[in-house]
Amino acid sequence: MILTVTPNPSLDRTYEVPALVRGAVLRATTDRTDPGGKGVNVSRAIAAAGGRTVAVMPLGGPAGALVAALLRDEGIPVAEVPVSGRTRSNISVVESDSTLTKINATGPELSAAEAEALLEKVREHASGASWIACCGSLPRGLPPQWYADLVDRAHGAGARIALDTSGPALTAALTARPDVVKPNAAELAEAVERPLASIGDVVEAARELRDRGARTVLASLGADGQLLVDSSGARYGTARAVTVRSNVGAGDASLAGFLGAGGEGPAALAAALAHGAAAVGLPGSVMPSPADLDLSAVVTTADPPLGHPLTEPAAP
Repeated sequence: MILTVTPNPSLDRTYEVPALVRGAVLRATTDRTDPGGKGVNVSRAIAAAGGRTVAVMPLGGPAGALVAALLRDEGIPVAEVPVSGRTRSNISVVESDSTLTKINATGPELSAAEAEALLEKVREHASGASWIACCGSLPRGLPPQWYADLVDRAHGAGARIALDTSGPALTAALTARPDVVKPNAAELAEAVERPLASIGDVVEAARELRDRGARTVLASLGADGQLLVDSSGARYGTARAVTVRSNVGAGDASLAGFLGAGGEGPAALAAALAHGAAAVGLPGSVMPSPADLDLSAVVTTADPPLGHPLTEPAAP
């Protein structure tokens, strides 16, 4: 069972339009409403693949109630921590050329008691989990050290931890030795405080995160694929391009594929790539099912092309 923790969940509304025109009244060709947040999407991807998952999150207000209802409609158990603030609503606008414009709300501020209740809710469910995926930004009221505290408690319960966050929350958590961290290129550049212009730069930055405490680094590089760096070395992979419909949640689907395939080694990297590639071809934040995956489109190698420039170089 994979337990997910989403400290700042959302209700995600996605509109597809021919083109985004400032100041105009636009008519959407399609629209959908999904439960959102990085950990929420990991749970949805695990459930879509037929796996077992429980989603832990703070929820408040009408949007929070709808997030819980939508998840339960997908067969996902929700371990809810009621909070006095209102769960945020985010808006995504996808144009016909796949350009995505996303507006993320701030979300509620959690009290000290609500923050502790969230940690306690994780503890209640951790004993049955093989992995705990802690994902997304921290809401107001939670200090950067909060994820580090969560990693310590989860390790105490015997669970492995995958962490997908950024900024001070990521760097603070490294000292607690998370089993997997999953930054993208920009988040990795921020963590090491230097630009990343090539695959070789990413390898060196990932090794630095390992030196600072992360046991495994799974770096998402967008169109340039993914890089896995662990105690056995570095492994690189790509997936054949598909028609992009929405990249919302693609990284979360990728992490779900990685953990669902064991969370280590070449097979897990291939699963991560296949899930991410499948997700971008689906509308909104729909998570891929096994029928959507194409492992034949995935190529991995233990010899990363170190000199290959990144399509989008990352600055700290």
